Amino acid sequence: MNSPAEIAKNYVGIGKGKVETPALKLFILGIMAGVFIGIGAIAYQTATATIGGSLGKLVGACMFPAGLALVLIAGSELFTGNCLLVIPLLEKEVKFSGVLRNWVLVYLGNFAGSIILALLVVFSHTPSQVDGALLDTMMSVANGKVSLSFGDALLRGIICNIFVCLAVWMSFAGKTVVSKIAGLYFPIMIFVLGGFEHSVANMYYLSAGIFANSVYGVGNAAVNWGAALVNNLLPVTIGNIIGGALIGVTYWFIYLRGAKKN
Repeated sequence: MNSPAEIAKNYVGIGKGKVETPALKLFILGIMAGVFIGIGAIAYQTATATIGGSLGKLVGACMFPAGLALVLIAGSELFTGNCLLVIPLLEKEVKFSGVLRNWVLVYLGNFAGSIILALLVVFSHTPSQVDGALLDTMMSVANGKVSLSFGDALLRGIICNIFVCLAVWMSFAGKTVVSKIAGLYFPIMIFVLGGFEHSVANMYYLSAGIFANSVYGVGNAAVNWGAALVNNLLPVTIGNIIGGALIGVTYWFIYLRGAKKN
């Protein structure tokens, strides 16, 4: 197992590699991560619709970590995890312009992947399953997210990415597939169970809700692109950046600030 100090040191190199990745590769890897996180979201919603109630939410939360497991093990680029790029930035191994380039390209890729998956799910009429309960769940989730106040969405975004970046951090402690999944599992399960806000997961939830609203003629006027972007993704994204940066800055301060470089 890698110690926290070793993880911090290793991430400087990992982060530098992320920043130096060619733009097209970053975007494609971002698309893949958007699909992977969307797969976790599908698992959550299907469990919720099938089982229902508190038990359904618990089972869904236990299944959602599959999304981050795919991101980290299958290989892709996830915006929320890349908020840890503040570590190589503080080490002066990368420039802010490079970090910003990574964030923008990966974020757009994540959004594209989420939309692609949502289109496939909705236009295959998958929401019709479970006697329409899956459609009801998809619309309920989307409606709940666009109904949040800016402050609530921001704060839930901060809390969420604290958990996500801790999950990423813990996965780097492992040296096998099993240990990596074990490391990331509980922080992700807890953030989902707690109802916190993850921008990339929301890209899928909101896109699926908007497409389902149209395809099934639900008529929920509140679920639309304007509300999705302004009411949810904007504050949640800002919150995710703050939460992830808090973890990155904390670990940099503890393990790397003032340390001698080899």
